[in-house]
Amino acid sequence: MKRKTLFIAACATILANYSYAQKQMGLKDYYKNYFPIGVAVSAHNVLSSDTTFILQQFNSLTPENAMKMGPIHPKENEYNFKEADAIVNFAQRHHLKVRGHNLCWHEQTPDWIFKDANGGLVSKEVLLERLKQHIFTVVNRYKGKIYAWDVVNEAVDDDSTRLLRNSLWYQICGIDFIVKAFEYAHEADPNAILFYNDYNTERPEKRARVLQLMQQLKALKVPVMGIGLQGHWSIYEPTQTDLQQTIQSFAALGLQVQITELDVSIYPWEKKLRPKTEKDIDAYTPELEHKQDEQYKMVFKVFRANKQKITGVTFWNLTDRTTWLDNYPVPGRKNYPLLFDANYQPKKAYWDVVNFKQ
Repeated sequence: MKRKTLFIAACATILANYSYAQKQMGLKDYYKNYFPIGVAVSAHNVLSSDTTFILQQFNSLTPENAMKMGPIHPKENEYNFKEADAIVNFAQRHHLKVRGHNLCWHEQTPDWIFKDANGGLVSKEVLLERLKQHIFTVVNRYKGKIYAWDVVNEAVDDDSTRLLRNSLWYQICGIDFIVKAFEYAHEADPNAILFYNDYNTERPEKRARVLQLMQQLKALKVPVMGIGLQGHWSIYEPTQTDLQQTIQSFAALGLQVQITELDVSIYPWEKKLRPKTEKDIDAYTPELEHKQDEQYKMVFKVFRANKQKITGVTFWNLTDRTTWLDNYPVPGRKNYPLLFDANYQPKKAYWDVVNFKQ
């Protein structure tokens, strides 16, 4: 009888804990009256124990790599939909939004798309036709399941003296690769919301050039509908003023604004690879934790103040256990850029992000 009583009590405890876990609010619940809260995922994430965490915290997914041209279309007559399908099917089963990422980028692009049979560069006409076929194939496969696409990614140059990056896309096609990518995506799925996506948009000189590109596309009647502000930020930037001005500037063009790849690095933002030095302390100190907390608190305060302009916020990875900033751009360096620690537990910044007056 005693064993039976203990067993019943244990079952009751398990059920109570399960019920609490089911009712526990996540980021998506705190922000249900503001905007969807998303996260970048791999197929592994949606086929593992991460699913409980994902469903608790988020209501939108972005494939981190599975839909980029290299992974999904490695050869001219070969597509690899397995991982992308896994993510979209998971989202469909659980009624989550999906952002497609991305259709045209200068990185993670297979060499074949630029080359002819002799290894030389293809003509503009051939490249645009290949781009069209790629976009039609991928977008049509997920039509009605993906509500928004990052159509063109990072086309504005880091060099402040140039507007567009001198990629092979640009060398062969000029600005037309951007124009046509949006036109093809809109033709393939007229209901999808089409975004241009870029980083460092909060820095005034980069923002000015991205705005210039958006104005040009608008003047050409290109169906660009939104701007993706990647949000790869740090404890040092952006300032509240720069972030607010950025959101207002793009919204004034009639564009939806989304934060598409959010993380807050404990190191200053860098892009070029470099060796590790003694300045890379590789430790999440209380001082760094406090600075990160304050930065997250500030940016979400700005997001909430602009809820009429912002239609989505997406984090780039789940927790500090594994992030794209580990080993990048400094090999061997650990980063701690997210709201959850390596054990999937909320950090102090999490509570400051969700504890606000509704």
